[in-house]
Amino acid sequence: MARETFERQLQMMVDQVLVLGSMVEQSVLAALDALKRRDLVAARSIYEQDIKINKKRYSIESECVTLIATQQPMARDVRFLAAIIEIITELERIGDYAKGICKITLLLSEEEIDPVLINELQQMANLGLDMLRRALDAFVAGDAAIARQIPLEDSKVDQFYNRLYHKLMDQMTADITTIDRANHIMWAAHNLERMADRVTNICERIVYVATGEMKELDTT
Repeated sequence: MARETFERQLQMMVDQVLVLGSMVEQSVLAALDALKRRDLVAARSIYEQDIKINKKRYSIESECVTLIATQQPMARDVRFLAAIIEIITELERIGDYAKGICKITLLLSEEEIDPVLINELQQMANLGLDMLRRALDAFVAGDAAIARQIPLEDSKVDQFYNRLYHKLMDQMTADITTIDRANHIMWAAHNLERMADRVTNICERIVYVATGEMKELDTT
């Protein structure tokens, strides 16, 4: 009976990780939408919503630590709970990237941005979030094989970033008055590129839970 209770508690932890993942995903999508529409009110709201993401992360972490301390979990259970703590930390940092994009929206205010650049930022976000969704699915399923495959897509996000970087560098070279705006957009792209890196870290933890093996995953 004690084991059954513990299993239910573990499942509750998984459910809370998925809630946090959904909060982070919505924050990223909303941040890109606010940037696209230059919606300063929405950007401020999303920026402030980051507090809820932080609170959720710390709440889950506290529950995990309590379970480790009070339930005498087996070795695999400890790996699982330790992995949850790492995964929610990565999710919270992705939320920080969304907040960073909102800050950029506020800095840019009502400045015009090339729609092509906005579209590329959106595609970067879509790729990164698709990786995140599948990583969380792999976490729920305990699927190490899928977790090893997802980081291979990081190169696609890097390609978008590199292409956008060169476009912005060309803009700044051609017209120095665009330097501040281009730097802000470049920072937004950097945040999205880092989001994919965080997903890779999540995948490493999934493999760790399934196999007990902790190592960097191939991203090329």
